[in-house]
Formats: sequence, C-alpha cells, structure tokens
Amino acid sequence: MKVVTFGELMLRLAPNGYYRFFQDDQLQATFGGGEANVAVSLANYGMDASFVTKLPTHAIGQAAVNSLRKYGVDTSKIVRGGDRVGIYFLEKGASQRGSVCIYDRAHSAIQEAAPSDFDWDAIFEGVDWFHFTGITPALGENLVEICREACKAAKAHGVKISCDLNYRGKLWTRDQARAAMTDLCQYVDVCISNEEDAKDVFGIEAENTDIYGGKLNKEGYKSVAKQLADKFGFEKVAITLRTSISASDNDWAAMLYDGENYCFSKEYHLHIVDRVGGGDSFGGGLIYALLSGKNTQDAVEFAVAASALKHSIEGDYNLVTVSEVEKLAGGDGSGRVQR
Repeated sequence: MKVVTFGELMLRLAPNGYYRFFQDDQLQATFGGGEANVAVSLANYGMDASFVTKLPTHAIGQAAVNSLRKYGVDTSKIVRGGDRVGIYFLEKGASQRGSVCIYDRAHSAIQEAAPSDFDWDAIFEGVDWFHFTGITPALGENLVEICREACKAAKAHGVKISCDLNYRGKLWTRDQARAAMTDLCQYVDVCISNEEDAKDVFGIEAENTDIYGGKLNKEGYKSVAKQLADKFGFEKVAITLRTSISASDNDWAAMLYDGENYCFSKEYHLHIVDRVGGGDSFGGGLIYALLSGKNTQDAVEFAVAASALKHSIEGDYNLVTVSEVEKLAGGDGSGRVQR
C-alpha cells in the first residue's frame, strides 16, 4: 500500500528537558510537522510512505529531507526551492505549567509555494491513500488552492483521502478555517478531529463537556461524529478524546464512527514525555489500520495505542513498530523490561 502525505516540515528548537526558553543556553534541533509525522509512522509500520513539501536546497533544507530518509520515507517528490525552513520553538510543560509553542514560519519555502510546483497526477500514480491536515491550508490562500488541486487529483486517481482538522488559532481565524475546510472536506473520506477542532472549525460540539475542567461526555461525541458525517458524507469520522489532568498526565482515548457503529477505544492514562505529534501518531495508526483491513473497533484500538506510545517518545516522530503497538492494544501496558 502506498500513502502520500503533504504539508510543512519544520525545524523544531527546544530547550533541554523541561527548561524554560533560554533558562539554558542550548536548544535541541530536530524536525517535525503534522503530515511528515504521519509519513514517518507509516514508514516505521512497513508501508510505502511518501512525503510531499517544498524545502530550500541549502544545508538546513537538506537536513530536513534527511530526517525523513532516515526512517525510510520516500522524499523523491519533495520540491526544492525557496529561502527558508519554517521553525517552531517548543517549551515543554510539566505539571500545571502548559507547553508553549512559538511559530517562526512566515515566508517558508512551502508557504510561498505555487500550485505549479506540484505535479499531482504524477505524484498520485499508483497511490492508495492521501493525507493532509488543516494546518497546511492555514498557511495561506495559495496553500488552500494547492490542497484543493491535490484533492481533486487524488479523487481522479481513485485515492482515499484523510484529513485531520487540526485547527491552529495562531495561523488563521475560525471564519477562514470554516470557509477553506468546508470546501476541502467535500473531497475527504476519513475525517480526524478532537473535542476542540469540530467546534472551532464547524461550530459542532458535544454537550456537557468542559475540555479545560477535565470533563468529557463521550456519548456527546456520537452526535458530533454523526453531524460531521452527515454534513460532508465522510465514510468514517475519528474523534480523539483527551482529558488533560495536567501537562504531565492525560487520559487518552478515541472514537471511530463508520456510518453505523460508534466504537470507543480503551482509555490510557499517560504520563507524558513529549505530547507533540500525539495526534499525528493517531492519524498514522488509523491509516495503517484501515489499509490493513482492520475492522472499526480494532482500527481505533490500534490508532490509540500507537498514539499512547508516542507520548513516551522525545521529538515529533513516533518511533514504534507494529508489534509494539499491537502488544499495547492487546492489553500489555505494564512497561516491564523486555529481555
């Protein structure tokens, strides 16, 4: 099975451990980005995963490409050009102090890309699945158009499309998001959302839920999923359910609706090492599970287990195997030493 993902790959600069910005005079440099994170997950699961973006030809751009090649992601469709790699600064939170993310991505190569940069008919030759997120069209009207052309070409090639709504208030307004995503979601087969995204983008919310007070009414998400599916004709809607006890401890689960069944996963109590990329690891797990022919319940269990493991791993990328995910999904979450 061949999967293509499209978006921005950024340089991540973060203080060591749980230091605040410049409390220490060093920053750890890694790479990450929503759709790239999904591609790495899929490559680690043994799938043919290709990531599409635009990156400069200089040394930092090449380092970004190499960070994907390291894990077996196909980078041959990445367009080279532009002047800069987008950056985000991450300060990891702990206990009652939340994490902080500061973007420095204006005028990045992908943000200034043109629709003519990408030959989508060639990119989608022999492809089974296409994934993007709401972060990418949020980068500008040109990216909305590029995403639209990608979706149209994917449909013409019979490719399944998934989208993680991933609303980012620092990138665009709710009205801008609603206009763009209403257009793009007409092409989407599998929608991934969380307790905030559906409300922020489409004004759809679960009743009796307080995302900041740690109160989630799981039954209310059945209504959210059905409203999303009815509005856009999605084949499946996945909703991740995060109860944030603190920055260090979350409860994590999800629901997958297939038009008939509402399947809730088991819930995991997470003691978090790094939560960035947690949603992307869910998306990667879900795509793998669905392409592997898992039923609705097994698919959501695999995706949630994959994401639970990601919260224990430093960096954006989820560096786990299928067997590790299936072991946790099967009930072994003891964390005992493997000998």
